[in-house]
Amino acid sequence: MTVISFTESSLGGTLPLLARGKVRDLYQIDSRTLLFVASDRISAYDVIMSNGVPEKGALLTLLSAHWFYVLSSAIPSLKTHFISLDLPPQVPRELHAQLQSRSMQVRKLEIFPIEAIVRGYITGSAWKEYQATGTVHGMKIQPGLSESEAFPQGAIYTPSTKAEAGLNDENIHPDQAAKIVGEMYAERIEKLALELYSTARKYALERGIIIADTKFEFGLDTESDEVILVDEVLTPDSSRFWLASKYKIGQAQESFDKQYLRDWLTVNGLKGKQGVEMPGAVMSKTAEKYREAFERLVGKKWGLS
Repeated sequence: MTVISFTESSLGGTLPLLARGKVRDLYQIDSRTLLFVASDRISAYDVIMSNGVPEKGALLTLLSAHWFYVLSSAIPSLKTHFISLDLPPQVPRELHAQLQSRSMQVRKLEIFPIEAIVRGYITGSAWKEYQATGTVHGMKIQPGLSESEAFPQGAIYTPSTKAEAGLNDENIHPDQAAKIVGEMYAERIEKLALELYSTARKYALERGIIIADTKFEFGLDTESDEVILVDEVLTPDSSRFWLASKYKIGQAQESFDKQYLRDWLTVNGLKGKQGVEMPGAVMSKTAEKYREAFERLVGKKWGLS
């Protein structure tokens, strides 16, 4: 049976739609609570493809919920925006089947306008910058590293700006991030991002996956002044996952993420172009990569039934 991708939600006006992001549609439940609905949309190089990957939104939602549990168990002081996978009572019963498993209720917070990227290994844009200048996000890095090598000093914090849909995020130095969010919050975000990465890296490695790098986002609880982990967490959309058993320094790695799609776009001269439709084979291979990452990290077969 062919599974149709779910590329745009509609709640029939039962909840106000606040925004549509690259993947998630955001609704307001009440003054303190939001509903995230993860579509099957997929983006690469900050451009959304015209077709989606079936069940991707549900997979991202359930994997994020799993990570919220794992990280909160390992770091008792951690606060997250996650409330529940249950749909709010305002959502009509006839919409439950299409929205269940791809929706989560979350706390409404003030979001910091940076992406807290942590890199454990030198690859992607960091590798390109390092080859050209010996730096990563403007920070001087030890010379002589090979592609995909772990940073010898340990994981590094490499923030970026948080661009609006259709625009490109910009890699920035941590000092610039501090100017954007304030030094006090910047220090707390950096420390927490590195702790989260370290915890997740160990967990994933025990399950055969190397987390080469990942992106966290944080919000502020203005009442308690606490920095809160928000958005999706450690998914194939927000992370670079490598198969540990095939890891080899000095070359690109086999990935469980969007790299297959990125490579296809690059080879076909479609990088950064609007209105691109993935062929069935690319869509299927991307879905396969996402499912394998989920199954390894969660420890059970993927399936919504």
